[in-house]
Amino acid sequence: MKKRIVATMLILSMALSGCGSSGSADTATTSTQKVEDTSSTEDAFSELDALGDVEVDKNIFDVTITVPADYVGDVTQEELDAQAKESDIHSITLNEDGSATYVMSKSQHKQMMKDLADNCNASLSDMVGSDDYPNITDIKANSDFTNFTVTTTSTDLDLAESMSIIVFYMYGGMYAIFNGSDVDNIHVDFVNADSGEIISSADSSDMAAGNTENQ
Repeated sequence: MKKRIVATMLILSMALSGCGSSGSADTATTSTQKVEDTSSTEDAFSELDALGDVEVDKNIFDVTITVPADYVGDVTQEELDAQAKESDIHSITLNEDGSATYVMSKSQHKQMMKDLADNCNASLSDMVGSDDYPNITDIKANSDFTNFTVTTTSTDLDLAESMSIIVFYMYGGMYAIFNGSDVDNIHVDFVNADSGEIISSADSSDMAAGNTENQ
């Protein structure tokens, strides 16, 4: 059954560049900085929503992923064949509309999702105590990145912490994209490190609803 979910550039760089590359943390940092420069969370959500769709079709033996032309770039079939051989997946087909269809075994897809999860978790770890997020002491996510618990020394979130919810929404949505699953909501709790109390919560469904109402 085909699943269509909004995709982002970050997921493509992490999941399709060798199914998890050492440069993913730098890419995540760049994307985080871009989010912080956005004037509002609604604007950031609109930008993500406008990027396009990725199709995932899970068959009995194989998994087919179709990536939009905007993410494929100016490549030839020969280059995609070389990439498929290097990545050891079944095939990559350049379609007439410029999109590309990746076909891989279920075990290869499972490994890709593991690599993607490892990259996301590593990027979350890099956020903890960083220059951009000095008050954050811990970030935990569940297995499908739909629930995040962020521990902070703050009693009121600063601007960077407030804007960081976009990063968590991106990771949750991006994981779902290539897993071929539908996600109705991504939840984020900010917990004070001293009291253990939840000082703020956010849900991606609220943002999506607000974005729809404004259209």
